[in-house]
Amino acid sequence: MSSQNPESKQSPDPKTLDDPERKQPSEEVPNEGSEEEEEGECGFCLFMKAGGCKESFIGWENCIREAEEYKQDIVEKCFEATSALKKCMEAHADYYEPILRAEKKAEEEAVKELEKEKEEDSKDLEKK
Repeated sequence: MSSQNPESKQSPDPKTLDDPERKQPSEEVPNEGSEEEEEGECGFCLFMKAGGCKESFIGWENCIREAEEYKQDIVEKCFEATSALKKCMEAHADYYEPILRAEKKAEEEAVKELEKEKEEDSKDLEKK
């Protein structure tokens, strides 16, 4: 423990965190009850818990973990937890802005991809 940073309880700098689009918390579910759960937690998770939405994030994280454990549909099962987390993040946009910005960019890319697929589908139908 002597090698730990004494300032480790401060909020992580969002500029130094891994890209949230690449590192999703659902991919980083720690083993239940392990000491690594707290000490080796991902930077994204630490960032999320350091802000005003800690409880919403933990609820969302638990929902994801349970859905994965019981092989349930994550989107369906965790819709309410995800909505609550998103609303909380928007209410604390000053802190969660880097995550919200990355999410918006991902949504824009998804819309572009869908539009591209629709164009390709309509061209295929015209050929038939």
